[in-house]
Amino acid sequence: MFFRVLQPEHLIVILGIALLVFGPSKLPQLGKSLGKAIRELKNSMNDDEPAAAPAPAAAVRPEPIQQAQAAETVQAASAQTVKE
Repeated sequence: MFFRVLQPEHLIVILGIALLVFGPSKLPQLGKSLGKAIRELKNSMNDDEPAAAPAPAAAVRPEPIQQAQAAETVQAASAQTVKE
């Protein structure tokens, strides 16, 4: 379907239009900036180390609740509901 899109004649026409639009002094700058952008894109895609990888968090172990602490909490909560 698209095998005839980028034939040499089409590329010459596109280059001619770019020359008319940007002028001969701007084309080298545009080519340089386009090449730099493509190079940066390739480098970012080929990076082995992801840039935004979060540091592993330290393992946090919750302290076991003592039976007495749990009983006091239940008694305090039930006392508050009785007062209300």
